[in-house]
Amino acid sequence: MAKIVPHLWFDHQAREATEFYTSIFPDSKVNNMVTLRDTPSGDADLVSFELMGHEFKAISGGPEFKLNPSISFMVNFDPSQTEEAEKQLNSLWGELTVGGKVLMALDKYDFSPRYGWVEDKYGVSWQLMLTNPEGEKRPLIIPSMLFTQERAGKAKEATDFYISVFNNSGRGTIAPYPEETENEREGSVMFTDFKLENQWFAAMDSAQEHGFGFNEAISLMIMCDSQNEINYYWGKLSAVPEAEQCGWLKDKYGVSWQVVPRVMDEMTKEGTEEQIKRMTQAFLPMKKLEIETIRKAYKGKG
Repeated sequence: MAKIVPHLWFDHQAREATEFYTSIFPDSKVNNMVTLRDTPSGDADLVSFELMGHEFKAISGGPEFKLNPSISFMVNFDPSQTEEAEKQLNSLWGELTVGGKVLMALDKYDFSPRYGWVEDKYGVSWQLMLTNPEGEKRPLIIPSMLFTQERAGKAKEATDFYISVFNNSGRGTIAPYPEETENEREGSVMFTDFKLENQWFAAMDSAQEHGFGFNEAISLMIMCDSQNEINYYWGKLSAVPEAEQCGWLKDKYGVSWQVVPRVMDEMTKEGTEEQIKRMTQAFLPMKKLEIETIRKAYKGKG
């Protein structure tokens, strides 16, 4: 099971969106759907699903946060792994562009013979890429951070920080912008990828005019096995006290994380409606989550 799981915040379309994604991505499925009752957003659908074998979570949390391309998902199609890589890429592109917005046209670029960037009809952004079969293998899906606005130029610093926080971490490739690149700051990163807990992520800087930045609509959920682990990540990452709520935090670069006990997954999958309701009411007032308090509430011993 993944240590870090991307979490998507929708207004009310979590079920609809995840059913759409699992119908168009190969080797994908919905693992669990549950409704959390009486949250600040009302009844909230919570969905666990997999795309091409990679874990995701989604919630119908209301209109408070809007999805944008500051965190997108690179989808790699490798001809060395499947003869139908380009066909699959083209098919997925056709599905994701319906009702969506093309950010970079599907075309040949210096870095890939077939690449396109699209924001789908639900607001999630995807970078589809035909990879070089002679290059080092990467996962099929990689979350990618885009550092914009006042945080443009911080990709190297931020990824160094994340690598220092997580175990089994390190940098892959890093490519600075060429000196003559217009508007980009000296030392800015055109692309880098890096591992956290043996999972690949990517990051880029962009000082172009963007009307968006990181927010809670896409967060990275850290699945913890103990209270000590929760305390560690909370202490290392939380930098915005007013953003702390229900296990959510925001780091000094604006990226949102959720630090949660893995056992809550088991509770939502196996619990009765009454048990899940007690668990939900226990964690809603919390900032940093407390495993024992949540467990006792779930068991009716709170």
